[in-house]
Amino acid sequence: MTTAPPAPAGRPSIFERLLRVFGDVRGGESGTVLLLFANLFLLLLGYYVLKTVRDTLILTDPSGGAEVKAYASAGQALLLIGFVPLYSRVAARVDRVKLIFGMVAFYVVSIELFAAAIQGGVAYAVIAFYIWVGIFNLTSIALFWSYANDLYRLGVGERLFPVIAIGGTAGGLPGPKVVAWLFESGVRASMMLQIAAVLLLVHVALYWVVNRREARQRHDQAAASREPVPPGNGFALVLASPYLRLFALLLIVLNVVNTNGNYILDSTVLRIADAAAAATPGLDRTAYVGSFVGNFAFYQNVVVLLIQSLLVSRIVKYFGIRGVLMTLPLVALGTYGLAAAGIAFTYFRVLQVGKTLENATDYSVMNTGKQMLWLPTSRAEKYQAKQAIDGFFVRLGDLVSASLVFAFTAWALGPIGVAWANVALIGLWIVVVGWIVRQYRALAAARSAADAA
Repeated sequence: MTTAPPAPAGRPSIFERLLRVFGDVRGGESGTVLLLFANLFLLLLGYYVLKTVRDTLILTDPSGGAEVKAYASAGQALLLIGFVPLYSRVAARVDRVKLIFGMVAFYVVSIELFAAAIQGGVAYAVIAFYIWVGIFNLTSIALFWSYANDLYRLGVGERLFPVIAIGGTAGGLPGPKVVAWLFESGVRASMMLQIAAVLLLVHVALYWVVNRREARQRHDQAAASREPVPPGNGFALVLASPYLRLFALLLIVLNVVNTNGNYILDSTVLRIADAAAAATPGLDRTAYVGSFVGNFAFYQNVVVLLIQSLLVSRIVKYFGIRGVLMTLPLVALGTYGLAAAGIAFTYFRVLQVGKTLENATDYSVMNTGKQMLWLPTSRAEKYQAKQAIDGFFVRLGDLVSASLVFAFTAWALGPIGVAWANVALIGLWIVVVGWIVRQYRALAAARSAADAA
């Protein structure tokens, strides 16, 4: 566990005064915070370009559709069973800079290969791309937050993570809108992937700048940057810790609910698109769906930015970890309660608004809470177990969701049946939050005592 130096005395800089609007940033902290902010901005901007292209292709490709999209998510869980142990072995042999540079190089090469395959019409390339983007999302963001957790100790991270997370929120804002406009302009999906590749190259350069800056200013970070991650197996670390087991269960339930909700929205959008195509001969169904996906993500991310910028740090300050973790299940309960009652299907705008609020709360309040939950853990857990939980266990939730979608479709219960399943799962979710908050407080007290010793 690294420790941060005391804040230097003196008047706060203009950047520190500006950042204090969004969180408790103290003297000497603004430089690294702004660099991490920019780094996360670029990562999420690239991801949302990839995600918007991916979602449009999977919904409109002849081999795709809303059901296939739900099933394809399950394939990510299967691949991550092999990825997590491999990542753990590599991480234990190289320092964190080499680990980060190696991972980003792998992402860029993969994007170029998928661009060529999609452009060439390779069979099932779209499904493979869908699976890969989901893995990229989880592993790249988990790696960023592993690094941030490695830089900051418990109390400092609780103050600064809500501010740093605004960078990711802001990065998600322009990406979907740009892709929607490119689709409407007739630009090929394979060409859009080059935008993400360039963004990732700048992203990895900022990691280098942050690492040099921190190593120059702090002796503990200079040593940490040269040390490999402590050895361990991500799955074994999760199973050995009651706290991490609860964390894994929390993310499984959260992602079952979220993926079920995505299926409800996707199937409804496709039904509306089919009706529009039937009423308007010559309508480009792919462009229609792509425009909806891009615009939905854009307005969703506007709400995310407002919540992350204005509310998250205040929720952390006044309600603590319990308030952070309870916000999303309460919002989701309202959304799926309306869907289960049939109101959200009779009035599509209700479903659209509800799902927007749910996703926005997930990507702002809950995302910050998930990163805070790693602050009292060991360094090995931050890198090794985090990839297991943020990767495999998140996608395990998608696998459960895919099974539910398959069963409810086979039983002709459809989206309303899935909505009722979500209402029941949210009850379990709230119980798990209570358990994990107690564990977090005990670990945080022990970690604070160790840091003070």
